[in-house]
Amino acid sequence: MTQTAEPQGDTAEAHTSLWRNRNFMLLWCGQGAGTLGPRVALIVLPVLALDTLHADTFQVSLLTSLGWLPYLLFSLPAGVLADRLDQRKIMIFCDVARLLLILSVPLIALTGRLSLWYLYAVVGVSGVLTVLFTVAYRSQLPKLVSSAQLVDGNGKLGMCESLAEVAGPGLGGALVGLVGSSRTLYANVLTYALSALTLGMIRVPKSAQRPPAGASRVSFKAAMGEGLTFVRRQVILRKLLICTSVSNFFVTAASSIAVTFMLRDLHASATAVGLVFTLGSVGGLLTGAFARRIAARVGSARIIWVSMLLPGPLYFLMPLSQPGWGVVLYAVGLAALSANSTLFNTGAISYRQRVCPRELLSRVSAVYLWITYGVIPLGSLFGGALATGVGLRPTLWVCALGMWSASLFVVFSPLRKMRDVSIPEAALA
Repeated sequence: MTQTAEPQGDTAEAHTSLWRNRNFMLLWCGQGAGTLGPRVALIVLPVLALDTLHADTFQVSLLTSLGWLPYLLFSLPAGVLADRLDQRKIMIFCDVARLLLILSVPLIALTGRLSLWYLYAVVGVSGVLTVLFTVAYRSQLPKLVSSAQLVDGNGKLGMCESLAEVAGPGLGGALVGLVGSSRTLYANVLTYALSALTLGMIRVPKSAQRPPAGASRVSFKAAMGEGLTFVRRQVILRKLLICTSVSNFFVTAASSIAVTFMLRDLHASATAVGLVFTLGSVGGLLTGAFARRIAARVGSARIIWVSMLLPGPLYFLMPLSQPGWGVVLYAVGLAALSANSTLFNTGAISYRQRVCPRELLSRVSAVYLWITYGVIPLGSLFGGALATGVGLRPTLWVCALGMWSASLFVVFSPLRKMRDVSIPEAALA
């Protein structure tokens, strides 16, 4: 298998620190703020619905469902819009619109007129905006850094997401305790404002501002299908899509019962559960920080399947965990999963950004969001149903095996014979 060498300029740029890249740092800060906001809202909105609106368990669960439903309904149209319009302006618009929507909740609550239906509308519309923002955001990095810096850039962005996963729920819970659920949403507003501000300060190179040739020559419906066709015709992209979907399904199934398992079977305290999730995120933080060095040592293509295969045995520590100090085993398993997720996503997204034509990148990203995020609510239902039927610990065994089995789709693919990304011949079926 021949391997495509990086251009000499890209090779030199690969060793240039992205911390000195103004545009990247603005994107990194904005993405961090934009990721932190929804993590805070993940805690605040259910508390608001329970305490202020006296919602029942099913009504609160609908909030989560409405947050994920737009990925199933709007990902493909969002991909076409992101390929035809200015992506940075789309992201700023989404930030400002989400800011106004979230800001309206505490303001209406002050008047005493806040209703559950209004909260549903805010979550649903915000979800649509988040889908559009995410699709556009996935296409920004290749415009701001060289091809050789994509792994480093995606690794740092993945590290930022891991930080948000750690800090968001804890910050949201702390603020709710200090100022109440309604006022805590002002913090969410600030994150969207910071994201919009930093995005507005980015200066995209003129060469990347030109609309792709032929991006809008076909009908809207046909344009949606082009992203699907491109993925279907490239064997590696298909394998990556299936691998991510299977992994997301079982990870979500395990996550849906994790807290219940630790509280009921392991008799852990709420503080201990929070500490487990905090420790579990360490793997993602470390691999995100060193993603460029790891990929350089292992290979930009090889890292994709290695990151899925090697951590797998550690997943079984989660169902093996025991009461007391044995709960640490669960944290180790989560850390392995977090490391896998960050490294795999860094390699897979970088590969996708390299092989996809510029005029198709947003639509291909939309296809991935549509399918890989679409399985998340199904995974949650599967985890809850299986745990009800066979118990929490047996369900975790099934989930651990399922998560590891996802690696087979990339191990048995052309990636296994490649060290670094070879474009585009190795990707074709």
